[in-house]
Amino acid sequence: MQEISALWGEYLGGCEVAADDDFFALGGNSLIGIRIIDRVSRDYGVELSVRDFYLAQTPAQVAELIAQGRART
Repeated sequence: MQEISALWGEYLGGCEVAADDDFFALGGNSLIGIRIIDRVSRDYGVELSVRDFYLAQTPAQVAELIAQGRART
C-alpha cells in the first residue's frame, strides 16, 4: 500500500499521499488516472479498468484491486 501511495505522490506533483487520501481531492484528473493505471499495469502486471480505478479513489482500495488481480492470475 505504501508503494501505491508513493506512486500516486509521484504523479500528483510529489505530494505526500496517505493510504486513505482521495485521488480527486488531491487534484487527480483523468489524464493522471490513466497514467497511474498504465504504471500499475507495467509494474504489477494487473489491468485496472478506468471505472474500477475511479471508484476505488484511495491508494488502499487500489492496492486491494491489485491484490485481487494478482490472485486471479
